[in-house]
Amino acid sequence: MEEENLPENERLQIQLIRELDAEELEIEEVDEHHDLSSDDDSDNQDVASASYVTFNTSLASRHTYLGEIDDAYHRMSFLDGGRILTLPMIDLEGVVLFPDATLPLRIIEPRMVAAVERSMAQTNTGYMIAVVRIVNRSPSIGFRLGTPQFARIGTTAEIRQFKRLEDGSLNLVARGQQRFLLRRYWVDADFVPNAEVQIINEDEPLRTPRAAFAQLASVPNPSHNHRPAPLHPDEDEEEEKYWEERSSDSSSDDDLVLDPLNMRPIRGSLASSPVEQFKKETGLAAHTRKGSYQAPLAFWPRWVYELYDSFALARRAAEIWKQVIGLPSLDGLVKNPGSLSFRIASKLPLSDSTRQDLLEVNGISYRLQKEIQLLESFDRVRCRSCQVLIGRRRDMVVMSTDGPLNAYVNPNGYVHEIMTLTRASGLALIGPAVTEHSWFPGYAWTITRCATCESYMGWLFTAIGPTLRPRSFWGIRSSQVLDDAS
Repeated sequence: MEEENLPENERLQIQLIRELDAEELEIEEVDEHHDLSSDDDSDNQDVASASYVTFNTSLASRHTYLGEIDDAYHRMSFLDGGRILTLPMIDLEGVVLFPDATLPLRIIEPRMVAAVERSMAQTNTGYMIAVVRIVNRSPSIGFRLGTPQFARIGTTAEIRQFKRLEDGSLNLVARGQQRFLLRRYWVDADFVPNAEVQIINEDEPLRTPRAAFAQLASVPNPSHNHRPAPLHPDEDEEEEKYWEERSSDSSSDDDLVLDPLNMRPIRGSLASSPVEQFKKETGLAAHTRKGSYQAPLAFWPRWVYELYDSFALARRAAEIWKQVIGLPSLDGLVKNPGSLSFRIASKLPLSDSTRQDLLEVNGISYRLQKEIQLLESFDRVRCRSCQVLIGRRRDMVVMSTDGPLNAYVNPNGYVHEIMTLTRASGLALIGPAVTEHSWFPGYAWTITRCATCESYMGWLFTAIGPTLRPRSFWGIRSSQVLDDAS
């Protein structure tokens, strides 16, 4: 239907929604029919399917290349939002840590070893460190690196596994806990980096209030067995089923719901709201039952609520993830939208700068909205320096149970986040294949650079044994890619 033919109140709603979505991500549009190479492979070829991978993907997620490593046997409850505290700081270049994400570390520098030892000696904050991403550096002077510029939002990490080696270095595995605002940082007299951080008070997931819609009793027609048309023309059968299940749930007084009159979050079930009173006075409340259709009783139609309903967005994001990425399944996190939003953000095969933007988003619903948009649009992987095409979304292969993008640490202590692809173009191999310290046991690795600008892009992993599948794949550094959309 043309907008000119819509009633005035509906045109006003559309205009308001467009204003609310003014923060929409800007994504470049490119020709979706452009192929990665001259190959005639079909776009629907699923090279990243579970049956194609015979490698034990749990080996990569357990970081077995670190050798034997002991559990730290110390767990700490979450800190209160708004709390200000001082923690030893670890800064990483090209790595973004999210809550619930795993971070492997090899600590070699004496000052960083001292930072970890100090964190494990703390009694009030447990084995906790502050992890921040280096956003930029000032120009280097000779062999001296430039002064780093840190991101304003980081993540606390709890040391879960720990091992001291004979040379005094440390192998450890940490897990992201909570986001924080970096207030200030300094290096003390022992050359240990410290950070004063303020724990971010995360919001609660929003849900659509039951009082915003009334149930309409079904009127059976003996001559027809088909269901009546849905309220919204874009609503499919699966969405109807979901809404029917949601409408049967009772909102508790502790739930955050959207006020049906002004779309602001408030606490409670709106049992005494004007809309609920209208339902009682008109008798609609007495004629509702599971399986009946919804009639809007507020100014905003149902589809507007679903734009900001954290649970509806979580369900949609998990479904798109299943279609685009595949593994691991995120269906188990749909009932916890906050955890789901962080899991998707940490595993999206995108640049570190894009994921840092997601880490800094306040609000579960807003974060999920941006993630859905990215999942639907991202397609091409390009070299950040020269923008040459490296790979496509259809070339992704999941080589870890954690997902298509993960952090790994090399023997020199450098942490790299890599996305894994079965095919790539525009890359040149440097040096021989090496089997020692492989992040993927059974695969040898070879350094690869961009053939155009010679930027360090990552590695080619080649199977040693005859039974491993895939026979080879590429690990591309997220810090060296430029995101591109379809």
